[in-house]
This record gives sequence, structure tokens and C-alpha cells, in this order.
Amino acid sequence: MISNLIFLAIGPGQIVVIAVIILLLFGGRKIPELMRGLGSGIKEFKEATKEDEAPKKDSEK
Repeated sequence: MISNLIFLAIGPGQIVVIAVIILLLFGGRKIPELMRGLGSGIKEFKEATKEDEAPKKDSEK
């Protein structure tokens, strides 16, 4: 319940401040590398969940 309220409390101004802080901490050159790593991690996660779902569907038939 409280976590839902936290997301509602974050507005566009706070997002801009967070983005500026991240930019200052990591620098402009590191951010694309971080995003590539995040994207590949999400891709691997999706592939792993698809692999887990496949045997369940086969056993149900």
C-alpha cells in the first residue's frame, strides 16, 4: 500500500532531478553502456521465463 503511494508522489520534476543526479554520478559516456546492460538483462529474463513456460504447456497436452 505504501509503495503505491510512493510512486504516486513522484512527479515530473522529481524525475528530472533524479536523471540529473544519475548523469552527474555516471557521466554521459557510461549511461549508454548501462542502458545496454539493462536491456540485455531484460532480454535474458524474458527468454528464461519463456523457457520455463514451454515445458508446462507441453505437459498439459
